[in-house]
Amino acid sequence: MNPLSALLDLTVTEKEKLGVLYTPQEITQQPATWPRTWALLQSHLPDIRAFLAAAGLQSSPDKRPTILLIGAGTSDYVGRSLHHLLRQQWQCEVMPVSSTDLLIDFSSYLLDDRPYLWISFSRSGDSPEGIAVLERALAERPSISHLVVSCNASGRMSRLTQGKPNACSIVLADETNDRGLAMTSSFTNMVIAGQALGHAWSPEQYNSILDSITAAGQAFLPVAAELAEQLAAKTYARACFVGSGALAGTALESSLKLLELTAGKTNTMSQTTLALRHGPMAALDKETLFVSFLSTQGTPQRYEIDLLREIERKHLVGGSLAVIGCGAMPLPQLEETRLLAPQQSWPVPDLYRPAVDTIFGQLLGLFFSLRYGLMPDSPSPNGAIGRVVQPIQIY
Repeated sequence: MNPLSALLDLTVTEKEKLGVLYTPQEITQQPATWPRTWALLQSHLPDIRAFLAAAGLQSSPDKRPTILLIGAGTSDYVGRSLHHLLRQQWQCEVMPVSSTDLLIDFSSYLLDDRPYLWISFSRSGDSPEGIAVLERALAERPSISHLVVSCNASGRMSRLTQGKPNACSIVLADETNDRGLAMTSSFTNMVIAGQALGHAWSPEQYNSILDSITAAGQAFLPVAAELAEQLAAKTYARACFVGSGALAGTALESSLKLLELTAGKTNTMSQTTLALRHGPMAALDKETLFVSFLSTQGTPQRYEIDLLREIERKHLVGGSLAVIGCGAMPLPQLEETRLLAPQQSWPVPDLYRPAVDTIFGQLLGLFFSLRYGLMPDSPSPNGAIGRVVQPIQIY
């Protein structure tokens, strides 16, 4: 039996004992939830279009707002998985900025007399940094337009925008509001919601793209689970994730999933593909699992293949993987690197792949966590981290 299915087939008592009551199901359900998130966005398209147009996205290109994609931790990586796509679709400047940075250095990110649209992502809608920067912006910069995307109808960030003329809130279905510590369904569904926003004026085009994303995700889940369980049986003390473009966000999120679900027992790092060569490569050794989220585009892929060949030539790591979540494709021969991909391929451009490929990082976190004897639903035995980040003093 597929190792993920085996976890799902346990009794409730067995799941509670292992700490897997939520996380395996929340990983497994993702492809099925993506069309429902798209349907939710479609049902509100007239209001979404009106809001985005009022924020300036239908203005001439020189008058369109600067978009800040805001979040903390995994929610920040939502923005880092979307900004290339939204920049292309909306033809304006789009920047991912973490709320943790924005809180400390608020004024440095804003220029006077410049129109802005802030899109804030938050699973709970109760992130202390997200609330603080939103409150400050509403009080000090009332001209900024705000769109909050969250998975919790009672979250404070959504409530802060209610009744504001230049604000809008999108709350995803409750099934995306993960009960486990790790953000899984919430991450990928907020990514899907962001892609849908990018196609607010071209929904027919996104329909076919989402069909391919969903089919790829369904096919990727079992093969990714099998390999993740196999890798968890080995003694990798470290893991390094790399990706280019939108897949750099996938690498960041995968690195975080493995780190937090193992309570730091597996040390992880993430770099953009070529940045690894400028110093961080020194951290690779025989106890390292190396994961490259491989582009399907010609030029980026050539650079990525060259990096994999260099790592092979220097015999730097204990295991090397090239991941293409949208399906197998002919690749130049690699001697020591294993390709992880479904046998069938779907036409999913790199810009739309983060929701699919991140599943592998989630599964690595799940099975490594179990290998260490941790409880994936709550894998921090010393209480260092929790499902919702605790409040901090705001200055």
